[in-house]
Amino acid sequence: MLPVRITVVRKACYADLMERFENPIEHACDLQEGQVFVSYNWQKPEGFCESAWQSISPFVMALAHGAKDFYDGWMQNPGSAMISCNDGFRPVSFLLEAINN
Repeated sequence: MLPVRITVVRKACYADLMERFENPIEHACDLQEGQVFVSYNWQKPEGFCESAWQSISPFVMALAHGAKDFYDGWMQNPGSAMISCNDGFRPVSFLLEAINN
């Protein structure tokens, strides 16, 4: 099984939606752009957001098992995927890349 590098590429924040719909919460997301995690044996890396893991884990599993070329050539690197978490107020985009040892 291949390790998969998970890089936090972008964090968005939709303050207008938060103001209209969200109950105020503190520390909703502690991930930082540029932060890198590695998943070994399709396991959630320590310190990684549980909610984000639920969104990306099917792609991590596929990449760990050697899957490539999602959606017929969507990514320039066929052994990668760009996936966002499911937080509609502050989505985080992750670059997932299989690490070929």
